[in-house]
Amino acid sequence: MEGGRAAAWAERSGEPAVGEGPGPAASAGGRGGVLPPPGTTGLDRLADLAARLVGAPWAQVSLVHDDVHEVVASAATPTGFAPRREDRAQDTLCELVVLDDRVVVVEDAVSDPRTAERPGVLAGVVGAYLGVPLVHEGRTSGVLCAYGPEPRRWEQHQVDALVHLAASAAAELDLERIARDVERSRLRVQLAVDAAGVGSWDWDLATGALEWDDRLLELFGVDRDSFGGTIEAFSSYLHADDRDRVSAALRHSIDTCGDFHAEYRVVRPCGEVRWVQARGRTLCDQEGRAVRVVGAAYDTTDVHEGEARVARVLESMSAAFYSLDTSFRFTYVNAEAERLLGRSRTELLGGSVWELFPGTVDSGFERHYRGALASGQPSSFEEHYPPPLDGWYEVRVWPVPDGLSVYFLEITERRRAQQRADASAARLELLARTTEQLTEVLDGRTAVARLATLVVPALADWSVVSLLEDDGGLRDVGWAHRDPARLGLVERYADRRSRGLRDSSPLLRALATGEAQLVPSDAVTAVREALGDEEARHLVGELAPEALCVLPLTAHGRTLGALSLFWGSERGGPGVDDLATAREVASRAGTALENARLYERQRDLAEELQRSLLTAPPEPDHLEVAVRYLPAGVAAQVGGDWYDAFLQPDGATVVVIGDVVGHDSAAAAAMGQLRGLLRGIAYTTGAGPAEVLERLDAAIPGLLMSTTATAAVLRLEQGGSERADRTTALRWSSAGHPPPFVLHPDGSVVALEVDDPDLLLGIDPSVVRQERVEVVRRGCTVLLYSDGLVERRGQSLDVGLERLRRLLAERGHLPLQELCDQLLSELVSTRPEDDVALVAVRLHPEDQPRPAEAGPRVVPPGLG
Repeated sequence: MEGGRAAAWAERSGEPAVGEGPGPAASAGGRGGVLPPPGTTGLDRLADLAARLVGAPWAQVSLVHDDVHEVVASAATPTGFAPRREDRAQDTLCELVVLDDRVVVVEDAVSDPRTAERPGVLAGVVGAYLGVPLVHEGRTSGVLCAYGPEPRRWEQHQVDALVHLAASAAAELDLERIARDVERSRLRVQLAVDAAGVGSWDWDLATGALEWDDRLLELFGVDRDSFGGTIEAFSSYLHADDRDRVSAALRHSIDTCGDFHAEYRVVRPCGEVRWVQARGRTLCDQEGRAVRVVGAAYDTTDVHEGEARVARVLESMSAAFYSLDTSFRFTYVNAEAERLLGRSRTELLGGSVWELFPGTVDSGFERHYRGALASGQPSSFEEHYPPPLDGWYEVRVWPVPDGLSVYFLEITERRRAQQRADASAARLELLARTTEQLTEVLDGRTAVARLATLVVPALADWSVVSLLEDDGGLRDVGWAHRDPARLGLVERYADRRSRGLRDSSPLLRALATGEAQLVPSDAVTAVREALGDEEARHLVGELAPEALCVLPLTAHGRTLGALSLFWGSERGGPGVDDLATAREVASRAGTALENARLYERQRDLAEELQRSLLTAPPEPDHLEVAVRYLPAGVAAQVGGDWYDAFLQPDGATVVVIGDVVGHDSAAAAAMGQLRGLLRGIAYTTGAGPAEVLERLDAAIPGLLMSTTATAAVLRLEQGGSERADRTTALRWSSAGHPPPFVLHPDGSVVALEVDDPDLLLGIDPSVVRQERVEVVRRGCTVLLYSDGLVERRGQSLDVGLERLRRLLAERGHLPLQELCDQLLSELVSTRPEDDVALVAVRLHPEDQPRPAEAGPRVVPPGLG
């Protein structure tokens, strides 16, 4: 956004130019306040996930009410701006979502007349916007949106992902509303308890200090000055008959870090005796040591007055409350309990909870009720009341001297919101797992075959995945069933169903139209009518699907296969969310399949191009030469690795290994030029390795080539003295390349290296290069290789070289071709990170016939 537009807005509004939703930070005492940092709430995490899924820098969750736009969660904010909780709704793009009650997609906010004059656009923060409505009780009450400063195209899968996340955000908002209602109910209970005249106490076990509030001092009939503030002072006011019992209850609470319950008599200073009911709990530190005991107490002297007072408190509660005696008969119910239990007070009082509500027998209610009464310990749990109540409740039950007190609150909507959130999270997890599984395998057929097991049982009871062959034929490549015992039936069905399949079949219709085909009921009949194979008709009867849906696997307008999903009668047909998720899974599978096919074609093309630049080695004298080239495991990554082997005019054999920096077509082109120049220089000049590299280094800038490469050149020489001694001289020079290895007949391995390696080619054309000579006996093997054989991400080069050295020593006895295969198999993964080239020469003894494994003797004319 141009600075002029932002400045114009700032001048018009009297505020700095700001982005969508976020505005200038409100002061600490201001109306909106600053939002908590992202990631502190479930909604913040959803906003962060939304931004990452659609690839946007910013995302937020907003509520719109009374013409006010309130940001409740965000993932990052534009640099230099702090989010403001409240703005006028008409100033934000989220207003469009609320007004239209649907998804709003803005790809260029500046040129879109709906958005061009909105503050966030004028401020240069919003260039593209994607918003999805958050629906509560049938009405759009908020928006989940993602946006960024630059115009962009929003893909359909990104819109779908945000729609899925919006369901989770709506569920999270529902949970927060319910939590606030619960907290308000609990606060009202606490206020009611305070109104009932309950005193509190706090005993610090480390210092021994015992603190009473004013109500407790009044209950004991003492003032703060005369109260000693110790547990001994408290004990002095207890009736002599109750001291040991109360002391034991306190000790048990401290030893177990548990609750304290006691009813005892207090002898006031004036001699009056009062009954007190006390409850407390021991608090422990992180290491389990008891550090303090806190609790509350109230006067129970006048039981009738106390009951009347408690009854008034309980009647004022918005949560249900009732009491049971030791026989589990109702002794008290408040009005909310009457309403939730669906029975009048007259019907409930005196009745057994198990007889009035037989569905609670052998359930969590009976287990927790009986357990609390037997142990004397309170219990909290969530449980589903069966019909006729048919709802979820949060229940708290605690023992009292004459039975149990029970508090319960209906949480059905909260549970449903949680279930919706869980279901949405499960769908997102399935989509993420599907994408991961389909993209980690580059073979298209293998990747899509996995799809059948990914969707069972998450989406369907069983499934079959089919692919269209290049010749137009149909082949089932994957199948799964939630019952392993029935997997064989699905496999046989998949093998037979395409035989004589009629055009009316859902499968062929899906492939022909590119549209999903749904059979919501009586799928057995529909499938049987379309099958031309009798055994397939029999098998589908045994599998007995009640519903089916065939989803085409498409990409770029081309249908590549189909995913067939089947549901049995017990599970029933698919829901709307199931079908939406299945469509997204099929869409991702189609894209993965097309990408895999493109990869295979590109890989084959790249490998063919690379190999076309390399030639077969000669077969001179008693030398056996083996070469290998393995492309990197990424499509179209034509590399710069090369090998070469040729004879110079004097009959000496030259072997070369090289690696141009880079992994693209430019590197491959440079490799071809360097390889041709090197062999041309070496052949026409007959020069040694160092001179060949020097001439090549000089040719690089002279021919206007801009490249850098490593290379090692080795010349095998055998004059009269070497032939008489049955030895060969290895003359070599290296331009920054990993050292060649020599495997001696005794199994020892020596690296051809120098202390101060020469520079790479293409850096300094004037450099004078080193040349070394190593004399070896016949029977040795010389190995030159590129760094792809020994280098790994996260591993030092020394480790790779040592592995190669050790493997050469262990496998050096193998025939040369087999040895090369073993090196690649042991040292290179199935998807190599880099190209790998190697050339190996075995010097067979000359006093014996040329071995058959060395091949026929093939040399240039005139050198035979």
